[in-house]
Parts: sequence; structure tokens; C-alpha cells
Amino acid sequence: MTDKIVPSRAVTHAGKFHADDVFSTALLRILNPSIEIARVQRIPEGYHWFAYDIGWGEFDHHQQNAPVRENGVPYAAFGLLWRTFGPQVLSGRDVEAFDKHFVQPLDLDDNTGCGDPIAEIIGNFNPAWDSSEPEDACFWQAVDFAQVILEKRFAAVRAICRAKQLVAEAIAAAKDGIVVLPRYAPWKSAVYRTAAVFVVYPSQRGGFSAQGVPDDETGALKCPFPLGWAGKSEAELPALTGLSSLRFCHNNRFLVAADQLSDAVAACRIALDEQKKEENR
Repeated sequence: MTDKIVPSRAVTHAGKFHADDVFSTALLRILNPSIEIARVQRIPEGYHWFAYDIGWGEFDHHQQNAPVRENGVPYAAFGLLWRTFGPQVLSGRDVEAFDKHFVQPLDLDDNTGCGDPIAEIIGNFNPAWDSSEPEDACFWQAVDFAQVILEKRFAAVRAICRAKQLVAEAIAAAKDGIVVLPRYAPWKSAVYRTAAVFVVYPSQRGGFSAQGVPDDETGALKCPFPLGWAGKSEAELPALTGLSSLRFCHNNRFLVAADQLSDAVAACRIALDEQKKEENR
């Protein structure tokens, strides 16, 4: 399928703005930084350029028989734009995942008024009822804010994609479900439906962290760290565990930290051994 050409000029509605037209505008600016966008009360007579969230065209959703997703979530302008232009921003399943987790909640809020935290934040950019702030200036402030959010989300998705090969290689080399990463990288989506039980990685705070992997179905940890370690201090942990550099165990038993890689890995092995003992009792 040929990519649809991103417009060089467009119009959207004036007046009070919402997350729908704000994020739509931010997306178009990411796709074409030089795009000219005007806010209008109605489509100008004889206008033949691009319009969204106004005009009952391809990228509006206020008309009868407006498009609805297979799961029942109605499209708003942002969703319609993402459906068309999303593949030019992200690739493969990430386009659909971004729609599901980010776009759909905003579309649903715009169509039903059900409420959404991000939509509420964007709504707060509108001038107060007794404010003399220019509405258009407030709109563009909101667009700048939304654009940063989108750019950061897109960058995060791409970073996860880049990390998948590194994590896959570490999973292939894992022993007893203990995956050791050579450097920190986003790993959580890559261990889904694998035999990974723990992931050990260089901590961004220094030293090494080991984190338990949740079960794909229940969300419970496949193997929590020992109960006796939970919430203990840096002074207590070495004596309790026999690991001289272990300095932290989260109270919820999903994360430990150590100065030495060998101790982080050993903590995982101890947890596995204790779990086996419990199962055999």
C-alpha cells in the first residue's frame, strides 16, 4: 500500500479544543514540520485542502455512520489520522499497539465524554472562563506539549524495537531461566511468553539489578525472592543471604540490587532453590 501524502496545509475547528484536535495537530506537525494549519469556525467555501475534526470528511467523526473499530471503539480524528499515517511513524504491530494503548482511550473520551487523564490535562490548556488569554495561543501551547509526548512515546517504542535482538540473544544463552543482559535495555516485552524467570542487568544507578519476570497469564511472579529478604536493609542482607554485595531487596520481592554481577545472579539461584524446596514440602 502506498503511503498517503502528508498535506502541506490543513484546517481544523476553532473554539474550545480537546485532546483529539490537539494530538491530531501534533501528529501532523511531526509528519510534516512545515505544515500550515489554520483554526476555522467552518470550512471556507471552495476549500479543497486537508481538513480534520471538521467538515464531515475522511478525517472527521461527527457525521452519521462515522467509522468504528472492530472492538466497538469509535474513531475520532486522531484515530482516523493514525489509521492512515501511523505506518509512516511506526512499523508492524507497533502501529496497532499504539492505537490500542494510546489513541483509543483518547478517541473514546472524545466520542463519549467518559474521561481520560491525558485528555483532561490537554483540556486544562484552554483559557479559563474569565481569562483574556488568546484561545489560539493556548491551543498552540497544548500542541507543543502533545508533540513532546508523542515524540517521547515514539522514541520509546523504537528503543524497545532496537533492544529486542539483544534481549533475544541473552534469552538464548540463559541458564535455569536467569537471563543476563550485557547492558541495560528495555526487556519486559521481549521476555513475554519465554522461559525467562529472572532478568539481570547493569543498573542505571550503578551495580547490578535482578528482577523477577511475571507469569504471562496470572501476572504473579514466576519466582519471588525469599520472604526473609523483603525490605531488609543493606546492613542486614549480606548476613541473611551470604552475598557480600547484596544491598537491596524490594519489599514486594520482585527486585534485588548488588554491587557485583555474581551476587545478583546468585540471588536468583537462591530464590529458585528455595522455591523448589517449598514445592517439595
